[in-house]
Amino acid sequence: MADEEEDIVLSELDDEELVQQMMDDLYDGLKEEIEEGVQILLGRGWLPYDVLTKALVEGMRIVGIDFRDGILFVPEVLLSANAMKAGMTILRPLLAETGAPKMGKVVIGTVKGDIHDIGKNLVGMMLEGAGFEVVDLGINNPVENYLEALEEHQPEILGMSALLTTTMPYMKVVIEALKERNIRDDYIVLVGGAPLNEEFADAIGADAYCRDAAVTVEMAKDFIARRHNQRAAG
Repeated sequence: MADEEEDIVLSELDDEELVQQMMDDLYDGLKEEIEEGVQILLGRGWLPYDVLTKALVEGMRIVGIDFRDGILFVPEVLLSANAMKAGMTILRPLLAETGAPKMGKVVIGTVKGDIHDIGKNLVGMMLEGAGFEVVDLGINNPVENYLEALEEHQPEILGMSALLTTTMPYMKVVIEALKERNIRDDYIVLVGGAPLNEEFADAIGADAYCRDAAVTVEMAKDFIARRHNQRAAG
């Protein structure tokens, strides 16, 4: 396989073949190849938004499906996400300049007392890959961190994660704080993490429980679309 790979010169592929190859490279977590592919497409006059959506997002969508179906596992998906991130680093400033359409903005963070972040990082990267702007607060976040970030960044979505049964209840503390300030309905609240389930999400008043990164992206898109439709109807 290594010898075969040597033979592929990205710059010699036509656009369609290159995009296909980039999807394969993303799937295999090949960071440098993704950087090169992004630069080649830009050099051929592709719009940054088209490079993002047609090559990277589509590639990550396939990664997400195979992750959901148990074909890929966390280490492999992290490699893919890392390659995606490398491509995004090149595209982000260009996207800002060209005013590319944004799906929406998400503030995401692991709750107080919890220092697990692999799942959260994965979700953040895949949301970013799907066109969302992601503000990642990191780990061990008290209520104040979430409230400050919501005020500063004005996102549509607040995402909270927890991996410990002992830190799960803190999600309710955050949601109650939003209710006290009469701002709960301003945000779509998504929660996730291994010990959670739908019953728990309902019980604490979240909008939805997200089983994994792929599901989170689909739910986020769905909620944003519904919100836009409601505003249009109103």
